[in-house]
Amino acid sequence: MIKFKKNNTYLIIIISLITVLLSSCGLYKKTDRSVPQNALERAKKNVEEGRGISIGGLAKRGTTYEFSTSNPLWRASLETLDFLPLANVDYSGGIISTDWYSDNSGDQSLKITIRFLSNEVASTSLKIIVHEKICKTSSTCSTKVVKSKIEEELRSTILSKAASLEKNSTIKK
Repeated sequence: MIKFKKNNTYLIIIISLITVLLSSCGLYKKTDRSVPQNALERAKKNVEEGRGISIGGLAKRGTTYEFSTSNPLWRASLETLDFLPLANVDYSGGIISTDWYSDNSGDQSLKITIRFLSNEVASTSLKIIVHEKICKTSSTCSTKVVKSKIEEELRSTILSKAASLEKNSTIKK
């Protein structure tokens, strides 16, 4: 005869697993939501349920998100820093960071980071950080954040350009 004691345990485990796997297939129940066949009706239903947007509903929601081309502060910053090599430009993160820049006259390099704190054209909307790197030799460099005249000049230039861009956009509207 066949020994069932040891094999019986394995058989029960295998049958239990197969039963669980097969029975779980029937647990998924498709919800019967009435989905309109017409595309316009479907879009209207999605908007009513909050799963979509409509052009008319966009203005009512009062969102403050702007595209980068319509944000005067962003555009003015890019125009001001256009002579520098840019390392990181992230509109959704609100940061512009340049690469190290040197005019080849010495051992000093500068890197500028601009963080956007809001979309308003105000001096408190920008945080400008100037990094300075001084290399005595090619292997020994020291970097530090410096408070310099460049920071204030950049801030005033960006704000004046942004104000001008904002004024021009309101005139066009």
